[in-house]
Amino acid sequence: MRDVSVWREMLGLSDAVVEDVELEPERGAIVAHVRVRKGAALRCSRCRRKSPRYDRGEGRRRWRHLDAGTLRVFIEADVPRVRCRACGVNVIYIPWARAGAGHSVDFDRQVAYLATRTSKSAVVELIRIAWRTVGTIPARYRQDVEDCYDRYDGLRRIGIDEIAYKKGRKYLTVVVDHDTGRLVWAGTGRESATLEEFFEILGPARAGEIILVSADAARYIAQAVKKHLPNAVQCADPFHVIAWATDALDQVRREAWNTAKGRASNTQLTRERSHGPSRALKNTRLALWKNPEDLTEQQHAKIEWIAKTDPRLYRAYLLKEGLRYVFKVKGTKGREALDRWLAWAARCRIPAFIDVARRIKTVRASIDAALKHHLSNALIESVNTKIRLITRLAFGFADPEALIALALLSLGGYKPTLPGRT
Repeated sequence: MRDVSVWREMLGLSDAVVEDVELEPERGAIVAHVRVRKGAALRCSRCRRKSPRYDRGEGRRRWRHLDAGTLRVFIEADVPRVRCRACGVNVIYIPWARAGAGHSVDFDRQVAYLATRTSKSAVVELIRIAWRTVGTIPARYRQDVEDCYDRYDGLRRIGIDEIAYKKGRKYLTVVVDHDTGRLVWAGTGRESATLEEFFEILGPARAGEIILVSADAARYIAQAVKKHLPNAVQCADPFHVIAWATDALDQVRREAWNTAKGRASNTQLTRERSHGPSRALKNTRLALWKNPEDLTEQQHAKIEWIAKTDPRLYRAYLLKEGLRYVFKVKGTKGREALDRWLAWAARCRIPAFIDVARRIKTVRASIDAALKHHLSNALIESVNTKIRLITRLAFGFADPEALIALALLSLGGYKPTLPGRT
């Protein structure tokens, strides 16, 4: 095929000379014979340093390239070796492929792009490569990105949370940058040793630049942050704090239902159907959980019925809404409202909410910080949702490191793009 200039443009080999193109119908492939431009400096494939020629190497090599229609495309070229002062004897730097790879850079970009947007099985069938290769190419692409960018540079406000990625209490701990929305780091487990890995990579200098950290009330997170981030202020996640009140409200609702049913707390439960007041209470769970502004007319009626028939449960509902109001107004008003709420909860005569008040007092400093700086884990929960989507697309991961690599590639701020696109 003589139109080598057309092939050079089609293959995207601006730094190479296409000498010939041949068809191998028995393999269903097109082979482009190329060479590095004449006069181009010989460079080491590891450090890119100009180096003298050593020998011819192992002869000609082939790299898988982007398909042309239904045919696979391969690039074939001589790969001599050079003697590098720093790295020793290595093959020369090839502009269209990474050192040691069997695929072109554009091929890797296409596979990495597809891996972040669809399932592995779909990529295997479409690109006609092995299952394992679909895992190694995104990992190699991510490593190239990390060689060019420092993921930990410029961190000021971070959020820490955990996410279950598999049944059997299998968790990942994730760290997200509040200012950019990027997933910065993820590790296996949810314990102090897991966060120790992150802070070891971060280093003391960059750790000293972090000023705000949002997290739930997990003790291992608080201890690790206090130990490694001397200048950081910890902010409690409002959602988790309000969840304490919601759980307490649900406990009061169950007690009210058991009382209406005529059951004592220490009697054996029966399978008989609820009726009368107990049936009405059983169907109030959603209305009690929802925010007042989101209630339907029927749910409003249920709340009004509770206010008339069960003052204790209604008081628990108002306590839950009072705590939600604290985080709604934020700032100084929020801290003043929290003072009033704690005083109210202390004398409410509802054990579940007295326990919530005691729990809040233990983390009062981090709650006040969240009210002052308006920081929550909402962004981190959004990232967790996207990690769950990645897991579902892949129908689960046997190896958590594969999930971490794909999550960092997809959510780390440097998502792969298709070759030839801007």
